[in-house]
Amino acid sequence: MPQSNAEKGFLPYQQAWLRSDARIKIWEKSRRIGATWVQSYEDVSDCLTKKVPKVYFSSADEEAAKEYIEYCEHWAMVLELAASEIGEEVLDPKEGVTALKISFANGTAIYALSSNPKRFRSKGGKIVLDEFAHHTDQAALWKAARPAATWGFPVRILSTHNSKSSLFYKFLEDAKSGKRDWYAQKTDIHQAVAQGLVDRMYGRKTTAAERKAWLEKERRDCASEDDWQEEYCCEASDEAHSFMTYELISGVEDDNVLRPLSKVQYDLFVGVDIGRRKDLTVIWVWERVGSVLLARLVRPLKKTLFSIQREVLWETLEHPKLRRCCIDETGIGMQLAEETQQRFGSYRIEPVNFTRAVKEEMAYPLRSAAEDKLIRIPRDRAIREDFHSLRKFTTAAGNTRLDTESGATTHADYFWAAALGYYAGGQKLAEFQARSTGRRQTQRVTRDYGKINYGGY
Repeated sequence: MPQSNAEKGFLPYQQAWLRSDARIKIWEKSRRIGATWVQSYEDVSDCLTKKVPKVYFSSADEEAAKEYIEYCEHWAMVLELAASEIGEEVLDPKEGVTALKISFANGTAIYALSSNPKRFRSKGGKIVLDEFAHHTDQAALWKAARPAATWGFPVRILSTHNSKSSLFYKFLEDAKSGKRDWYAQKTDIHQAVAQGLVDRMYGRKTTAAERKAWLEKERRDCASEDDWQEEYCCEASDEAHSFMTYELISGVEDDNVLRPLSKVQYDLFVGVDIGRRKDLTVIWVWERVGSVLLARLVRPLKKTLFSIQREVLWETLEHPKLRRCCIDETGIGMQLAEETQQRFGSYRIEPVNFTRAVKEEMAYPLRSAAEDKLIRIPRDRAIREDFHSLRKFTTAAGNTRLDTESGATTHADYFWAAALGYYAGGQKLAEFQARSTGRRQTQRVTRDYGKINYGGY
């Protein structure tokens, strides 16, 4: 079938969505690439040809529903499909169920409903579930909505990801593996830009440098790397494998926890994770106030000469309230750890050599303290992303390994410095307390953040 002039104006990935006439289609997509825009065109076209008597559209919020109806109004004018009524209709007076509606002179209509599953009961027609992964109860919504298409009407599911635990993710996996006979399409932000999205925004042909700059800005503006990967790159996050979830981390963040060390009143415990070229060195200072450890200083050192690292660290350790410091002696950290122990004494400085068992010995107590709200850390994006980057892996032998993903932009340097400092404070879980002969061990991992000073430096 030849394309209409309207269809020729769509970008290639939008045209690909329109070309499939599969009964059920699912679109794994980036944010703001015009997916709902092209879907509204398909829906109005189906009403124009009377392929469907009604379209029932549901999104995760009311504003998205209004925007969709506005899109439908636009396409009705473009396709010269006369609208007889536009407004709100009461679908169920007893339940108080209403919907935004645009009805057409040929007897067809489009309804924009809320995500309440009850609103799909006793309906029949085409079903469009927009941002399906973000609906409150996807299973109940699907249970209520799917029978509406029983008589052969189309079903459309469009969404960005919302973790691997979502029903949307499971539907995609089934469609890709052939378990469900559905058409599946994936369009991430890089594909959309390569196919003309930025050109369309700028109203002209853009250069490769302009497109790269636009992508970099969008990435910077995201609250986290996980947000960028999930909302724009079609990579579902796996909180189940995160050692510390965002919810857990945010629960112990504090805007006012950092302060000059000259103002602390109680015992200090220090953790130092050593890096040089690729990894950061991070100095983390906890103050114990009652039963809670407060992060008073977080000092990252990026690509810093060991002589300067030693100077900065020793200045910190001269503090009269210092009680104990655990310092990473793995690999390149050995010399600095040894020199620091000689300078301040073995009763105050403990070198730690990271092994799998010792990493667990330090990591789990820190997480437990976060769960019990016994620590406070700075509300800082770099620290948040660094803590969240740590993952739980299962080895072929069935052992748990704590590490970051291959190719990750952050390698948990802040986390391990905090864990070393927490360990220095003697905060251990009961099952690990008996394991303490000889030196301990840790592995550094890093993030390429610039040199940042916290806490009075």
